[in-house]
Amino acid sequence: MKITVLHGQMHKGSTWNITQLFLEKLSDKNTEINEFFMPKHTPSFCIGCFNCFTKGEDKCPHADIVQPVVNAIEEADLVILESPCYVLGMSGQLKTFLDHMGYRWIPHRPHPKMFSKVGLVISTAAGAGAGKVTKALKDNLFYWGVGKVYRFGKNVGASSWETVKSEKKSHIENDVTQMAAKILNKIGNVKPGIKTKAMFKLMQMSQKSNNWNPTDKEHWVRNGWLNRNKPW
Repeated sequence: MKITVLHGQMHKGSTWNITQLFLEKLSDKNTEINEFFMPKHTPSFCIGCFNCFTKGEDKCPHADIVQPVVNAIEEADLVILESPCYVLGMSGQLKTFLDHMGYRWIPHRPHPKMFSKVGLVISTAAGAGAGKVTKALKDNLFYWGVGKVYRFGKNVGASSWETVKSEKKSHIENDVTQMAAKILNKIGNVKPGIKTKAMFKLMQMSQKSNNWNPTDKEHWVRNGWLNRNKPW
């Protein structure tokens, strides 16, 4: 199994530690794990040039740093997005990368492999907000076409992992163990849900009449999606 992890921070706090718990439960000696830390691996802000949409992702001015991460995502069986909660949202560092992924959304050029993948989104907050972060991260995976996404958000009641109460850590580990088992059962057995299928159908109709973006339409034509072919 291949796992790709996008960390929304450089420090190793509660969110990072919970992510490591998941990796321990999900991995064996044959597991390949690729981890990317933001902003170390994608430090450049999207400048809104629209090159990725209209000319192709290789025309992005930051393609040399963005595409290695994108390739790791597309080759993974499990994609993990994680970010601590900052002012009721994901970290700006992670958002910087996600902004570069707009061209991979279902309305544009989703990668056919995404529809059979499993996603996991993780967040922690000292107080409130972890649920808002996991919802936003899940929305991104949904629009990439990821077939099944799990959410794990915890309000840990502490500003560092070291100060999280031992009883809470124990509950967290138990919850991680249970969710990891569900994820392992889903790897290789994913079909997109009705919401994804409906979105795909809607965008299929849109692409049939697409006379505004040849790059997007060619992607759909090349995959046979304007006929009866589907990516699942």
